[in-house]
Amino acid sequence: MLDGNWRAVVDRGLTPIGRSLRRTGISADVITVIGIVMATGAAVSIGLGYLRLGFLMLVLTGIPDALDGAVAKASGTASSRGAFFDSVADRLTDALLFGGVAWHLASTSESHIMMLPVAIMGTAMLISYQRAKAELLGYVAKGGLMERAERFIVLAFGLLFGEILVPVLWLMLALSLFTAGQRFVKVWRQASVERDTPYQRRAARRRQLRLERRTERQQRMATRRRAAARRR
Repeated sequence: MLDGNWRAVVDRGLTPIGRSLRRTGISADVITVIGIVMATGAAVSIGLGYLRLGFLMLVLTGIPDALDGAVAKASGTASSRGAFFDSVADRLTDALLFGGVAWHLASTSESHIMMLPVAIMGTAMLISYQRAKAELLGYVAKGGLMERAERFIVLAFGLLFGEILVPVLWLMLALSLFTAGQRFVKVWRQASVERDTPYQRRAARRRQLRLERRTERQQRMATRRRAAARRR
């Protein structure tokens, strides 16, 4: 929800900061790596039970996560490789953070509760996959109540007030499942309407090529049969 509605506004606000960082010579990839290191620190802090420190590290993790794209654009190095690295780093960061929460719950609560952040992580991966696959097929799957920015905010709230961490995680899981359902329905409706997408054009082209090859083979076989009949 926030990613879709406020992303452009945030990007415009970060553009001057991206230009300033570009002049220091730091690259977008380095900033992404710094974010991964901070996420690792947050995960370890949470796992060891230092939830307030984990909250602080989580907030700091969001800074390089927001700035790497601005630096790439300011330096003119935005590329498919950078976008791929950033996406992989986002998934790794999510896994580290929720892994840290699972570690903490395994140490302090009933053993089965540790599966709660694991379930959230699995649902988050599903939400991400839905968007990636939909865009590959030419559809739009953005939006939903619990995108990545919302997960960060809700998790930060749970870490800041550790007494309600488990209820906050249950809420996050419910909203994440709802978001996965939202995206599924959104893409399903688009796919149910006959329209020309890049994926459909490629599929139609492949079918046409297979038909042309089959026709050529049949014509060659017919030519050979006629030639054999004349020799007799």
